[in-house]
Amino acid sequence: MPIKIQGNLPVKEILERENIFVMDETRALHQDIRPIQILILNLMPLKEETELQLLRSLSNTPLQVDVTFMAVESHESKNTSLSHLNKFYQTFRELKERRFDGMIITGAPVEQMEFEEVDYWGELVKIMDWAEKNVTSTIYLCWAAQAALYHYYGLQKRPLEEKRFGLYWHRALNRKIPLVRGFDDMFLAPHSRHTEVPMEEIRKCPALTVLAESEEAGLFLAMSDGGRKIFVMGHPEYDRVTLDGEYKRDLSRNLPIEIPKNYYTEDNPENKPLLMWRAHANNLYTNWLNYYVYQSTPYDLYGTPDFDSIQN
Repeated sequence: MPIKIQGNLPVKEILERENIFVMDETRALHQDIRPIQILILNLMPLKEETELQLLRSLSNTPLQVDVTFMAVESHESKNTSLSHLNKFYQTFRELKERRFDGMIITGAPVEQMEFEEVDYWGELVKIMDWAEKNVTSTIYLCWAAQAALYHYYGLQKRPLEEKRFGLYWHRALNRKIPLVRGFDDMFLAPHSRHTEVPMEEIRKCPALTVLAESEEAGLFLAMSDGGRKIFVMGHPEYDRVTLDGEYKRDLSRNLPIEIPKNYYTEDNPENKPLLMWRAHANNLYTNWLNYYVYQSTPYDLYGTPDFDSIQN
């Protein structure tokens, strides 16, 4: 089934070339079904790149997914044109009276700042509080996961000695929980960050259930409130060349950066990176949409989510 997006969204043509079924508003009006409403708060500077990555991730499901993009008002984007934002994005003020089946809040390149120093922190806190009553299930990615763990549970992030960068092996835990259904015992996933929330602090928090972790990289996946909040510390949405682009960008800026782990064949940046995490990334987003959004959300979006229907 398709993802519904605005007909002139620039990444639509790329998705169609990849045989991903997307439809515009006109065709969607003739579908006699209630699509799943997904809100994406895009905090990344290169918004079109993140749009493409997340829309790919949401495409592997039999559900019709209707995507709305949101941007914060309290930060001026320097890497995405104002015309793109005005055409394809809405603000919290415009959306706060609506309800959504699911929401994704992306990471952001502000992790080395204290949370309260981020210019849109106050607005993000309002959005996270609003989501508790108006969104069935929310995924927090990378920095957003750290921000949510801090806001909801008071868990502090700490700086790493060097950037956690590359593909890391993770072990799936609590295998009966539907979010990790179909995961292999061990799997690779991308990380790209300068900070972490220590595993010992996460384990002390009774509200959190750890679903995947790495001896090297720490937390990858956890959830709370029966799946209403899902924390993803890595970047499963990254495409084949995202880490390659980050690595070469930092090199060009003379920033301290190591070759991303387990990424290039023979650790040679001249070699094409191997795509070794897409299957588990697709599985994660499909499980989320199926078990924690579609099967739990009320039909009219104004009822009570039914997380008791999920069999752990």
